[in-house]
Amino acid sequence: MNQLTQSLEREGTSRFVFLSRRLAFLARPSVAVWAPIPLRLIVGYGFMEHGFAKLSKGLKSSRASCTLSACRRLMSWHGSPFLTELIGGLAVLLGAFVPLVSLPMAGLLFVAMLSVHLPYGFSSIKLLSVTSGRAQFGPPGYEVDLLYLACLAALVFGGSGPMAVDAISGRNDSRFHTRRASEDFSEKSFGPGV
Repeated sequence: MNQLTQSLEREGTSRFVFLSRRLAFLARPSVAVWAPIPLRLIVGYGFMEHGFAKLSKGLKSSRASCTLSACRRLMSWHGSPFLTELIGGLAVLLGAFVPLVSLPMAGLLFVAMLSVHLPYGFSSIKLLSVTSGRAQFGPPGYEVDLLYLACLAALVFGGSGPMAVDAISGRNDSRFHTRRASEDFSEKSFGPGV
């Protein structure tokens, strides 16, 4: 029994080493610099989709869902959440002015989290029932709001990445962020000049 356990442990370890060697290229700075692009696409499209939904249903239906006074005040600014979601989403999608537009977007997420999603708990998926082979879901919690906030923070602190308006215009050279981080890592781990 002991030999079998040792054999399985060796086999599992060798598979892990093989897999880690195959995926090591993902940790290189030349590949990691592309990581912000999926974040920009998801966050930008997600915000714009919420803005278009508010536009299609009208601002009155959006105001009716607000229960917190801060949410009501925010909605009274002539549809500012609608504009924040559309303009901010487009800016994030293009990688333009990301640190600037992230502030009102994060504020909007906090207000939505406190006024709409907090009473329903953390999980964004609440399965109520399955009828006729279709799932019926309840109201979402604040999980997705936290994911959006984490993505915005990653884009602000890590840069918008390549193929971003900020990187092309030179306002936010994300290659500097990645290069500097990799230099810091190599100097701390392997000594200077490695």
